[in-house]
Amino acid sequence: MRINKLLGALGNLDKIAEGIKNKIFKNDDVEAVAKLRWMECKLCPLLDRKGKSCAVPRTQPCCSDCGCSISLKIRSMSSDCPKGRWDAIMTPKMEDELKKQIYFGHEAKQEHQKKLEKLRAEQKLKYEKNKTKRDASNI
Repeated sequence: MRINKLLGALGNLDKIAEGIKNKIFKNDDVEAVAKLRWMECKLCPLLDRKGKSCAVPRTQPCCSDCGCSISLKIRSMSSDCPKGRWDAIMTPKMEDELKKQIYFGHEAKQEHQKKLEKLRAEQKLKYEKNKTKRDASNI
C-alpha cells in the first residue's frame, strides 16, 4: 500500500517541493491558507496522526487517502484535498504560466551564452584568416 502512495508522490514532486519551500521560507499569506486547510484536515476521518498510512515514514500527520504529509500539502498552493475538502489556489494554468516565467530567465541566459560562443568562434576564425595576411613582408 505504501509503495502505491510513493509512486503517486513521484508525479507530484513539484507540489511537494512547493510545500517544502513554503514550510522553510514562511509567508504570511501561505500560512493563513495553511491554517484554514489544517482546520479542515483536523475534522477529516482520513487524518492519520500516527503515521501508519504515510507515504514516507515519520512524516505524520498525513492523509490516509493520498499518503501526503499534511504539513507540506497544506502549504502547497497548487495542491488540493483528494476528498475535496479544500481546493488548489493556484490553477494548473497559473502554475504553467509561473513555470514559464521562472524557466524563461534560464532559457534566455542559455540562448545568450550560445550567441556569445558563436560570436567568439566567428571572431577567432576571422582573426586566424587575417593573421596570414599580416606578415613582415607587407611593411
